[in-house]
Amino acid sequence: MLESLISKKHNRIKAIPILFCITLLALSCKDQKKTLSQDDLNPEEQDQGEKDQKTTLRQGAFFSEEQGKAELDKIESMYSNKEDWEPRKKILKSEILKGLNLSPLPNRTPLNAVIGSKRIMAGYSVENVYFESIPGFYVFGNLYRPLDNTKKHPAVLSVHGHFPGDNLGESGRFREDQQKRCATLAQMGAAVFSYSMYGWGEGYRQLDANASIENPDNDIQSKLHHVPLALAMQTWNSIRAIDFLETLPDVDSEKIAITGASGGGTQTFLLSAVDERVSVSVPVVMVSSHFFGGCNCESGLPIHQSAEHFTNNTEIAAMMAPKPMLMISDGDDWTKNVPLVEYPFVKRTYSFYNADGNVENVHFPDGVHDYNYDKRTPVYNFMAKHLGLDIEAVKDKNGKIDESKSQLESASTMLSYSDDTPFPSNALQGQEAIDEAFENLSK
Repeated sequence: MLESLISKKHNRIKAIPILFCITLLALSCKDQKKTLSQDDLNPEEQDQGEKDQKTTLRQGAFFSEEQGKAELDKIESMYSNKEDWEPRKKILKSEILKGLNLSPLPNRTPLNAVIGSKRIMAGYSVENVYFESIPGFYVFGNLYRPLDNTKKHPAVLSVHGHFPGDNLGESGRFREDQQKRCATLAQMGAAVFSYSMYGWGEGYRQLDANASIENPDNDIQSKLHHVPLALAMQTWNSIRAIDFLETLPDVDSEKIAITGASGGGTQTFLLSAVDERVSVSVPVVMVSSHFFGGCNCESGLPIHQSAEHFTNNTEIAAMMAPKPMLMISDGDDWTKNVPLVEYPFVKRTYSFYNADGNVENVHFPDGVHDYNYDKRTPVYNFMAKHLGLDIEAVKDKNGKIDESKSQLESASTMLSYSDDTPFPSNALQGQEAIDEAFENLSK
């Protein structure tokens, strides 16, 4: 998260505000912060601490780096083998789903998916897609597929974060880096579904009937998106996105991966923790023991702490074990300690299954908070290794990854609905209507 503080070029000078904002988040959370180690408290203070634990949301820089590391040490002391870890993993999944208001899971209603406007590119195709995750609420995206439809292909969910842009084409699923990774993975042999976060892209109009899809007001859109409901809906939308992929005749439902950066990284490890169908997970620049996500769509509901549990994003990411996971980190944000703090913790969990080789960390000490070419390259190699994709299909004569055949499209081409196109008649309108429909579906 907090991509809005980084310029499009993501150079180090312009990335400095991200550290400043982390400091502000830490200060803003200071008064509500409660550490879980209460050994030095008297019984009365412990009772009060337990009450606080029931209501505390862990958001932003909730912990200092030292406190985050201390909690990982505390968690490590709770289990040392698979037999002790599996019951905790089960509890964590249950409590996370409760915190998301997804327990029990809502009824899976018809997707009514629409796929159209097919464009043929060099070695792949792109289509516009929308479906109903709940009746009247639409998920919008683009489907990238290999041209060979005679066999089943592995699939990849491509989610995005809050990276800013001066126009629609520079934000969300329309960004250059997102289009390139989707198209490149399709050339390697994967079916890739890239879709918008809650209230982004065409979905902005579901939150505001007067909104312009093609020329969004970033401030208003951010305000409408920055609600706890976004966390529940984004997770449910991702679950339904897998449901959608499973309906496609050319998708191998046994090989489904997910990747995204920053806020998309949160969506990545969260879906991987609650949906067993994810077989490969690649969270980028997000896994941290002290930072919990600065948007309500990442931490606005009690998924990290309740009366029954406490956890952090590192342990949530570790719930992917023993299935393949690649963690991408950099030296300029809250993932700067991953090689020495978070990665050893996660690798230890994988060792319970003798699956140490299934988890990797690629760290960019001089990198910043983005999903640039340097970070995409190890992702392509990891996906090829664990999904059986053809990495040679996207290499140049020198053996370097070549994205030149990944054609960039205008946002207007990638939209299923524009400002001049009326939404379906059953489309829900406004947060209240969406919230009510979601609650009714869960009853």
